[in-house]
Amino acid sequence: MADLSSRNPDWWRQAVIYQVYPRSFADADGDGLGDLRGVTERLDHLATLGVDALWLSPFYPSELADGGYDVADHRDVDPRLGTLDDFDAMAAEAHRLGLKVVVDIVPNHTSHQHPWFREALRAGPGSAARERYVFRRGRGVGGELPPTDWQSVFGGSAWRRVPDGDWYLHLFAPEQPDLNWANDEVRADFRTTLRFWSDRGVDGFRVDVAHGLAKDLTEPLRDVGDLGATGEDALLRVEPGTHPYWDRDEVHEIYRDWRKIFDAYSPPRTAVAEAWVPDARRALYARPDELGQAFDFEYLQAGWDANELRQVITGSLATARAAGASATWVLSNHDVVRHTSRLVLPPGTDENAWLLSGGTAPAPDQQAGLRRARAATLLMLALPGSAYVYQGEELGLPEVADLPAEVLRDPIWEQTGHARKGRDGCRVPLPWTTTGPSYGFGSGAAWLPQPPSFASYAVEVQAGAEGSTLELYRTALRLRRKLLEGETLTWTPDAPAGVLDFARTETWRCVANLTAEPVLLPPGEVLLASTPLPETGVLPPDTTVWLG
Repeated sequence: MADLSSRNPDWWRQAVIYQVYPRSFADADGDGLGDLRGVTERLDHLATLGVDALWLSPFYPSELADGGYDVADHRDVDPRLGTLDDFDAMAAEAHRLGLKVVVDIVPNHTSHQHPWFREALRAGPGSAARERYVFRRGRGVGGELPPTDWQSVFGGSAWRRVPDGDWYLHLFAPEQPDLNWANDEVRADFRTTLRFWSDRGVDGFRVDVAHGLAKDLTEPLRDVGDLGATGEDALLRVEPGTHPYWDRDEVHEIYRDWRKIFDAYSPPRTAVAEAWVPDARRALYARPDELGQAFDFEYLQAGWDANELRQVITGSLATARAAGASATWVLSNHDVVRHTSRLVLPPGTDENAWLLSGGTAPAPDQQAGLRRARAATLLMLALPGSAYVYQGEELGLPEVADLPAEVLRDPIWEQTGHARKGRDGCRVPLPWTTTGPSYGFGSGAAWLPQPPSFASYAVEVQAGAEGSTLELYRTALRLRRKLLEGETLTWTPDAPAGVLDFARTETWRCVANLTAEPVLLPPGEVLLASTPLPETGVLPPDTTVWLG
């Protein structure tokens, strides 16, 4: 069994980390927005669930131009979410319950409300204050054209002009100006930030847009041309490490510097990179002298297909092993369609078009989606490495695809001229009870409306209910902790087509039937099944079992 004690420096290697999106988790003060006191009051849910750590998405001062990832102060708490004292109380309670605390760190950009950016606007062109960001003069006779053709991840140009004629870079929303990581002040300030939270007892960091910090700012700035603005496809079309602003080789020097800070603590602080890069490049971020671990999104992006998943699993394990790290497994997070809905959409479905249809074209079979999601979860939890669980997936929550346009908050909606609906559907606040204006989320209505169907998914309904998704997670995590040993698996060579079958140890085997027909169940004691087994010796479709 893995040692997840407080002094074990390797606690993260096979941990289960629960992502809390604070504004949608629990609202203690009744203003409709989740807050830190709400998190603290509900930490017993995480302890009972059986996770090892909570990862807290941004709770910093923010105008919410991008759901909190537009940070106005990296070393404070948004007043609407609480205070630093509230954070300390939450961290203390988490540690009392045996939970590690991981926080988001957002180093690629700040909010346009950050004191530095306000100073830069006041100071004017050529000032030292502007050197902390990426300001340039425009092209064209009067500088009226953007400096380059670089595009924002959220749509449109990545440059915005200010009244004095300069343009600033924002690879995301205009309210998120990019920092200049060639600037010593920027580097020193983030060292201070890492120590600030580590000194407050934070156990680790999730690094947002880890592949975006280093940029080629030599003059003249390079256009990207037909490379594309975002995604791994653009990176595959250039020599590795040479894209103008994604995944440049220079970024690794930054993380080697951070690792010195992490290792100054006992146990060392952990980190995981959000780096949307090809496999071989992702391994670089996960090296022991850098962040130590990197998110692997291939599992999340894979279809419900045994051959594809086996290739992804095998490749991910090899990539992590090459880096000296452990693999990471993710099914849902705050940026993607919840997997209860996603996994049952027909292959090739345009998820944005589906969202724009309000989730009606096609209308997914929610029962079939939940069945498949439960099977995918047991498969994920049997894999060697760390599993990241997104809040609400333990309840089987589906995507809320039919949010009306007038309630949408994701900047993607407006920035793309209503061409992309955005990520609000996976951020709808959690249901804790079957009644009340926000189903126990708070005393009043929630900041995003919850559908009436959420009452049937509430914690109150599922806790202690045999066969519920919540109880499946609780049982799986409790059993996983007992069975955990080693970081390898062995594929069964004669598994039927469409079936994933592997052994973790001599006493723990996972078999997942991804086909539409029942298959014979291998011999062994059934320790846990994602759905009830109707007859002895048979594994139904879309079902995963653990055998002993």
